[in-house]
Amino acid sequence: QVHVVESGGGLVQAGGSLRLSCVVSGRTVSSYDMGWFRQAPGKEREFVAVISWSGDETKYADPVKGRFTISRNNGQNAVSLQMNNLKPEDTAIYYCAADRNYSGRPLSTGGYDYWGQGTQVTVSS
Repeated sequence: QVHVVESGGGLVQAGGSLRLSCVVSGRTVSSYDMGWFRQAPGKEREFVAVISWSGDETKYADPVKGRFTISRNNGQNAVSLQMNNLKPEDTAIYYCAADRNYSGRPLSTGGYDYWGQGTQVTVSS
């Protein structure tokens, strides 16, 4: 059974930083694309960032470009999201997801097979 567990969320002031971590157990994800999504209250879950299985390719949602960085450590079956210069509008539950089948839909929630339970990020103004 595959388990995806996020950590690192919390409360931070605007302009601050957080680093989210995601560890996958039960399956090696070194060949999977890995993504981060977020969901704010009353809104749909939205794409944040994705990294290819090799780590050579990354893509970001426009609102986070230049502030967030996604990285991975295949040896530890882990993915991270470094978030800098946080803004109140970044407040959301952040989810880590794994695409095992090269769905070709890295920006869509439907393109992922495994999801974590999420970690809350709250940015105060």
